[in-house]
Amino acid sequence: MQIRLALLSNAGGSGKTTIAAHLAYLMGAKGFSVALIDLDPQGSVSLFCGLQRPKSNQTIAAVLQDDFTGDWPVVSLWQDHLDKVAAIQGEMGLVKSINELVLHERGAYLLSDRLADYPLPHDLVIFDCPATLGPLPLIAVSACTHLLIPIQVEPKSADGAGKLLEWLYHTFRRLRLKPEPQIIGIVPNQYDQRLAIHRNILEQLEPSLSKLKINCFKPIRFSSEFKNASALGLPLHLYRPKHRATADFKPIETLLSKVLKERS
Repeated sequence: MQIRLALLSNAGGSGKTTIAAHLAYLMGAKGFSVALIDLDPQGSVSLFCGLQRPKSNQTIAAVLQDDFTGDWPVVSLWQDHLDKVAAIQGEMGLVKSINELVLHERGAYLLSDRLADYPLPHDLVIFDCPATLGPLPLIAVSACTHLLIPIQVEPKSADGAGKLLEWLYHTFRRLRLKPEPQIIGIVPNQYDQRLAIHRNILEQLEPSLSKLKINCFKPIRFSSEFKNASALGLPLHLYRPKHRATADFKPIETLLSKVLKERS
């Protein structure tokens, strides 16, 4: 059974696209087929994965139109290294989609409907969502089976994560999602252990999430090498495979592998 993982955050700069792209690569390297869907009008996946800007009819916005007939606009990623990872790009056309989703009679469920009517063949589908709590994250929540929440280790982002959780639980009830998507965890990102405020926030975050029975993953450390890698359209594992930060993704990779194997 297909796993659909949505990465959500209501704060910009949380590292959603960085984590989404790295997970797509890692799971593809493990032999799983992966589709990375960009639901961000800024088209971050195109930039981070070294893709050319798509034509307007070759984005996820086209999939959300009523005349869509099942021709998903997939493009391969990192073809020199993998053969099972693809992306569906996002672009500014999604700005128009936001208004259309609000008025559509099936707006909140439209992406779920498309995946039901025209299934993607991949083992894992990853939704990279914009940093809002609007219509685009809403269609990802209704379509996903699992959720992952990246946050910056900063006071504003930590507080925003609490508001995001409230919004999610409210959305689960409002949309009557059964079964509800499983929150597999929160990922502290851009962590610098030299900073006291980062250490303090992490120390407070873990017990707070434990009370809510939400997993807190090992933090992904800050490194400028992530930017250097994304400038070339590569995950860090290809750009600098021996960099220490590559190991930070291992707990998420291990959990996703377990879930995929259990559902296969």
